[in-house]
Amino acid sequence: MPEPITDVDILIKGGHVVDGTGADRIRADVAIKDDRIVAVGALDTVAAGREIDATGRIVSPGFIDVHTHDDRALLANPSMDMKVSQGVTSVVVGNCGVSLAPLVAESPPPPLDLIGAEGAYRYETFDGFLRDVEAAPATVNAAFLVGHSTLRVATMDSLDRAASAREITEMRGMLEEGLSAGAVGLSTGLFYKPAVMAPTEEVIAIAAALEAHGARYVTHMRDEADHVIRSLDETFRIGRESRSPVVVSHHKVQGKHNVGRSRETLAHFDKHIGAHDHHGIAFDVYPYMASSTVLKADSIAVSKKVLVTWSKARPEFAGRELSDIAEEMDCDIYEAAERLQPAGAVYFAMDEEDVQRILSHPNAMFGSDGLPHDEHPHPRLWGTFPRILGHYCRELKLFSLEEAVRRMTGYSAETFGLVDRGVIRPGAFADITIFDEDKILDGATFDAPKTPARGIDMVMVNGRPVWQAGAETGARPGKALRHGR
Repeated sequence: MPEPITDVDILIKGGHVVDGTGADRIRADVAIKDDRIVAVGALDTVAAGREIDATGRIVSPGFIDVHTHDDRALLANPSMDMKVSQGVTSVVVGNCGVSLAPLVAESPPPPLDLIGAEGAYRYETFDGFLRDVEAAPATVNAAFLVGHSTLRVATMDSLDRAASAREITEMRGMLEEGLSAGAVGLSTGLFYKPAVMAPTEEVIAIAAALEAHGARYVTHMRDEADHVIRSLDETFRIGRESRSPVVVSHHKVQGKHNVGRSRETLAHFDKHIGAHDHHGIAFDVYPYMASSTVLKADSIAVSKKVLVTWSKARPEFAGRELSDIAEEMDCDIYEAAERLQPAGAVYFAMDEEDVQRILSHPNAMFGSDGLPHDEHPHPRLWGTFPRILGHYCRELKLFSLEEAVRRMTGYSAETFGLVDRGVIRPGAFADITIFDEDKILDGATFDAPKTPARGIDMVMVNGRPVWQAGAETGARPGKALRHGR
């Protein structure tokens, strides 16, 4: 019989614990010693160095942002205020085929420039990047994906073709190094120019390294518009032939011809999730009708409105609509976009019913897909998780609070292999968010995208408060979550 716990570092008293498993909330205290939860229940006899009164509040696992581009932000902005202010305690970086390592390059091509420009890509090995993250910790934990586009840029003299057998072998070796260093998977961005000429067979050959490491294949598919089903089939084939779990990034259906097709895509997911020849299928989604990435003609073509987020050529246009810029330049929107390059944009090209239908699916995780280095970012960078809990859960009642928390904590941790994360139970790491379920709501808008959320009382990472009373604490307890360690 274990000895009773008598003293701890922190005791969270009187809150309603939503534990991240989907179970009903319970009224309980949570005891923390060092970086772990040591007890959950009625803990009136436990002495603590600090007591936190959570009466009337939800005590949940810290939210896990499964789709981010925070690779460089971990080093350049270690406060990660855009994440901890909304309750996020762990991020998955290296999505959409774009990772900061392994690559040494002065001027990386789009979309690699979304996370780093001159001097940022300076890591010959993935382990070197992880060592830098560990040497200068951020507020949040981070798990890492190796980007296929990054591997192509590092390996190939021309990106306008399929990789040769020698180049595939070299890329697979670089992926092996990243996985051995602790990366949790491979990401692709087959929609983007550095990888658009990569055939399915190239990806399968590289992804063959995943199975031995228990790693996953995460993808921004080739097409999220007219050919979305074809792209899903390609994705499922890659997972099946590489014998690895699949995560489809920011699932959506774009363009006026595809309104309502989420019924078709979700049915396709269900069909393949139920098949016996798959090793696991999941997807993430963000709670907005607008996407954001580099400024591209094909994305402009399917959008009702385009908002420029940054421009190297004309930085003064950040935050303005492309149609207004074109009128000022006395040209059409496509020529205006060319004059702004390199640049980024927000695209209004989705239907709200499709967004809600995808959000409601039980296999949907939540990810922000925020771009932290944009001058005028999409509001999802600061608002994703409170928007889900406040607008879609409390106001629209798409799902229960317990279900929403499960899909931003426990389910996410399980999908990405984050051991002892995403749940409140004895032995788990003390990543905890305390919030007011009646007040939590996003504050970020398309006009004011860097506005913190409301209703977040406290955020703890590895047992240390990093956000309280509307401000960061200065603590930097985040860890590099190396797979298997």
